[in-house]
Formats: sequence, C-alpha cells, structure tokens
Amino acid sequence: MASEIPKATDAELKAENFPDLKNDLILRAANGLKTERVPIWCHRQAGRYLPEYHTVRNRADFFTICRTPHLACEITLQPIRRFALDAAIIFSDILVIPQALGQDVKMVKGKGPVIPEPLVDPTHMKRLKDASGIDVEKELGYVMQALTLTRHRLKGQVPLIGFSGAPWTLMAYMVQGEGAKSYYKAKAWLYRYPKESHKLLTEITTVIINYLVAQVRAGAQMLEVFDSWAGDLTQEAFAEFSLPYLKRIASQVKGRICKMGMEPVPMTVFARGADWALKELSDSDYDVLSLNWTVDQKTARALVGQKSLQGNLEPAVLYAREPQIRREVRKMIDGFGVHGYIANLGHGMLPSMKPEALAVFVDEVHDYSSKKRKQSVL
Repeated sequence: MASEIPKATDAELKAENFPDLKNDLILRAANGLKTERVPIWCHRQAGRYLPEYHTVRNRADFFTICRTPHLACEITLQPIRRFALDAAIIFSDILVIPQALGQDVKMVKGKGPVIPEPLVDPTHMKRLKDASGIDVEKELGYVMQALTLTRHRLKGQVPLIGFSGAPWTLMAYMVQGEGAKSYYKAKAWLYRYPKESHKLLTEITTVIINYLVAQVRAGAQMLEVFDSWAGDLTQEAFAEFSLPYLKRIASQVKGRICKMGMEPVPMTVFARGADWALKELSDSDYDVLSLNWTVDQKTARALVGQKSLQGNLEPAVLYAREPQIRREVRKMIDGFGVHGYIANLGHGMLPSMKPEALAVFVDEVHDYSSKKRKQSVL
C-alpha cells in the first residue's frame, strides 16, 4: 500500500555513496562494448499495465506522484521487482519542462495531458519564464530527489535512466495544448512564425540541457531524449526545427558533464517516426538511436555505422500467444545482431497489456541472445 512506502531518509537524498553496480550490460551495449547477452528494458515499463501501479496511483494524482520522491521511486522499482529487466527508468513525465517554464499542465482522466492556456501565438511567449533564469534544481528538484533516492534503493541491481522530452515535441504540446493526432497548431507556428519558433525551441533546449545535467549529478547513469512527434514533421522541417536542437542537447550535456569532472553517461535519442533521419542522427553525440517498429533492423544497422541501436519490437506482438512472441523476438534479434544492441519495444507498454507477456519478451531476449553470443565465439 502507498502508506507503507517509506519516505526518503536524509542519507538517501544525498547523491553520494551509491551502491556498486552489479549489472552494467546496458551501459556496455550503449558504448558498443561486448556483452554476454542483449540487455532489455521497455519504454513505459513502469505504468498502468501493472496492478501494483494502481495501488499507488489510486492514492494520489499523477503529478503529485511525480513530485513525491518516495512514490515516484516506488513506481520506478515495481517492474524491476517483477521482471529481469536490465535497467530502470525514473517515473516522471516529459511535460515537467513546460511546467518549469511556467505553464500549467493537468493530467485529465481519459484524455491525457492538457495545458489550459497554450501558446496560441508568439505574444503568449511573454507568459513563460526566461529559460536562463530557471533553476532546475529548484523548479524540478523533486525529479532529482527521486533519482537519488532510486539509485540508493536499487542497491546497484541495474542502471537508472533519466530522460527528457525533445524541444520540438515539448513545443508541440505547449502550442497545441493537448495530445493530438496531428499537431497542426504547432506545425503552423513553424511556417507562420519561424523566427519565434526558433526562439521558443532555443528556450526549451536551454532548460533541457540544464535538466539533464542535473539528472546526472543526481545519479542518472544513462539518459534518453524523446522526440515523440518527430515523425509529424516533413524531412525539411525536421532538419530545421528538430535536428539542430537534438544535436545541441547531446553535445552540450556531455561537454558540461566533462567540465564538471564527471564521466559522461550514454545518451539515447528516440525520434519516433523519423526513420528517414537515422543517418543524420548517427552524425551526433548520441550513443544510441532508438527505433520504432516500422524500421527494418538490417537497414538501420547499415545506415548508422558504429552507433548502438535500441528497439524495436512491434508493441502489438505482446498481445499474441507466447510462441508467437518468442518467434518475433528471435526475428528481431537476428535482424539487429547481438553487438551494440539494446532490446526494447518500438514504442511503449500499453495499459491493456498483460505483465506475463512482458515476462516472455524479457525471457526470450535473454535466452536467445545468450545462445547466439555463445555461438558467435565458437
């Protein structure tokens, strides 16, 4: 029960003396190093498909959980207790960035995130805080506390992933005001107000860079940047309004971390739907490119050179019977190979999925990739 989840102690909120890491498979795979088997984790692995998630969720609203470190930590740990996953990802939301910039974001049941006062036109940008004046440690300190607490409570079992939404995807929500099948209001900005769009994207990017650096300081061992609506853009629009900002994030986050005397952590970018941008994304400081399910594995491997890849099982496969799930997993691994590869879904877990299906997915990745790795050294 939520009342039984212990609150953080003072020692657990100090980003120091973390337990030694026992499983570094995903970090090695991200860096292109050899692994005994393919590591696996899943987007949205902490969430509504798990009964235990609802035990916590029924006690508090979504953003209250995000802002309460011991509750966010508990939900992060739930799938790690259930499955032999090779990484945990902190329970949070990409829309904490618009909140830090001054927008109100509500999670509406049956509808998802809603921003009551979106940016209808550039005059509304005056409502936002100046990105250079935002102290992410203060505005989003609860995320950093959740990361630090979770690092301690993981006890070194697996690495902890931090994340952020990408500039274009966050802009899409900030202008559209809610999730949509086509972000036509946000896309209209790019054509009607290109100068102001770049200004807004620059502001968002500044906050993201500071946020991700703070996450590493707090204990994140890997980072992922989600450009969920990249595929809604034309190739030309992506090249102008998304790609430069994605590249800036990776290079500046790593540069800042190095200047602080810390070891850079692996970074992943997931430009969902922008299959045609793989070559351009491979020419960046990201270590891993995450793929959605429409991408051919061998084609992707040929395009990205030495970059590690992540993905890309069609999520609907998890609705199939166990033998079919195992067959699809084996085909996916055959396509990617076992080197420089992290298994994941092509998107994320859905509320109606059964935990048992994810267990089969994890088991088959571990078993089949271990056998292929052993065969490769014979």
